[in-house]
Order: sequence, then structure tokens, then C-alpha cells
Amino acid sequence: MPARSDLRASPPAPGFSDARVGDFLRDGARAVDAELDRLLPTPAQEDGGIPAAMRYTALAPGKRIRPLLTLAVADLYGVPRSESLPAACAIEMVHACSLILDDLPCMDNADLRRGLPANHQVKGEATAILAAFALLNRAYGLLAGAAAEVEEPAQSEVGRCLSRALGTEGVIGGQALDLAADSPRADLDRLERIHSRKTGSLFIASVEVGAILGRSPLSERGALVAFAKNLGLAYQILDDWLDAKGSPRTLGKPSGKDGRGNFVTLVGAEGAKGLADELVACALDHLRPLGTRGVLVAGLAFEISRRSR
Repeated sequence: MPARSDLRASPPAPGFSDARVGDFLRDGARAVDAELDRLLPTPAQEDGGIPAAMRYTALAPGKRIRPLLTLAVADLYGVPRSESLPAACAIEMVHACSLILDDLPCMDNADLRRGLPANHQVKGEATAILAAFALLNRAYGLLAGAAAEVEEPAQSEVGRCLSRALGTEGVIGGQALDLAADSPRADLDRLERIHSRKTGSLFIASVEVGAILGRSPLSERGALVAFAKNLGLAYQILDDWLDAKGSPRTLGKPSGKDGRGNFVTLVGAEGAKGLADELVACALDHLRPLGTRGVLVAGLAFEISRRSR
């Protein structure tokens, strides 16, 4: 987590998000939803119920922040949507996989997700687990296909990027640390380690995939990764803040269920809100080398910041 002295940028200004950013967020989310519907397998008789379970979570209403990050970065480098959109959908499938597994009784034992009963509550635990891995398998296939016109080293790099995001230093490692937490009031360093992996790693992968497809300069890719690292942690802190303030109806999931590793219980609601604002400002500061070219990427940070407005 960055020290306060590193946070040079001002908090987001409400007027920054112009009409172009709003159009991108709306149209990009619609494009992702339509492409997800096209790419996911269609349920059929005697298919074991897996396609329906995959679609149940992947197509449930959501903000699509991660795939929008991929599209925004890819757009920055002029990547054709025919190439970037399948990759963005792959990122969302990976996210949906993680949600299904996270909600299982052996994990967080959640009953509600995105305003609907959790996958295992409707489809059964065995089918939910198989659907999660089917989503992961489909995502890897899509990423390989999305990078088909990119030179061979870049294709391998896309796979390595997703592997890092999901492995023991990423989502899996973060979930393991979260489950192993022996106190609901872990210190800030421990919470940062948990959520930089559990949440932040997929934010980083989202921008990296777009940058790889766009053959971005390494210096700009580093700036985008730093942006995503700070933004992912801010997103989690605001999620904790909303968890403390919200209701199941507004959150789309049970409130008060994130206490095992919660920034609000550690630093209070106002402290968590202030920390999230600082992290968003720091994330935006990392985009300065991109200038006005990074307006769509920055727009995602403003969208996340407005969650608490």
C-alpha cells in the first residue's frame, strides 16, 4: 500500500468524466454482455446442466469493471474490438469462476451474489464447481484465440499473465490467506497482502492483457500496472465500506459478510473511505505519462470512486 507521501494527485474531480467516458462505460458493458452471451455454451438436453450454470453467474447483472479495463487499455492502443472483446470476456469469465468458488460453503458460504441466489444454492455444489472450472477453461481458450494474430511470444505472455493473476501469488493465494486469518481485525499490512492478491491481481491482469494485445511500450505498461494495483485495492476497500453501510438489496449480496478481512473494522468507515480516495488519486497519478490518451482508463477509476458518493 503506498505511503501518504506518495499520493501526489488530488482526489477525482466530479467533472472529469465526460460524455465520451459515459458512452464507453455504457456501450462497453453492453458489448461485453452480448459477447458473453455469444461465447458461452448454449444449454442443451443431457449436457449435465453445466452450460446453464456457467451462464447463470457469468450473465448475471454486474458492473463489468474488469473487462471494461481490458477494453479501455486495448482501445488506447488501437486494438480491434474483434480481438479485444473476446479477451475482455475471458477476464469476466475468470471473475465469474472466482465468484462461484468464493461463495461455496467451504469458502465464504454466501447465499446471494449479484442480486441472485448464489450458484451453488440453485445448481448444487457439484454443478457449481464444475461450472467454475468450465468458465476457467473457456477463458484460457478465448485468450489464446484472441491473441491468435499476435506474434507467438505475446500469445505465451497472455497465458502467463493470467496464470500469475490466479496462482498462489494471486487470487488463490489471497483467498488462502483470507481463510487462514485468525482474527477479524488483521493489521493493514495483512489486509493489503490478502486483497492485493484476491482482488488486485485480476485488476492488474485486466490491464496487462489489453496492453499485451496492444503491444504497448514497457514504460506505459508499467504505469498501467501501477494504476491497476492501486485501483484494485481501492475497489476492495470501497466494497468493505459498502458492506458496512449497505443492505443486501443494494449490494446484491449479503451485507456484513466481509468481516474476516475488513478495512472498515480496522480503521473505521471514514478512515476506509479516505484511504480508498487516496488510492484512487494515486492510481490516477500513475496515468499521467499517458496524458489525454488515458481518459477512458481514468474514467474507470472515477466510476469506482463514485461507488461511495
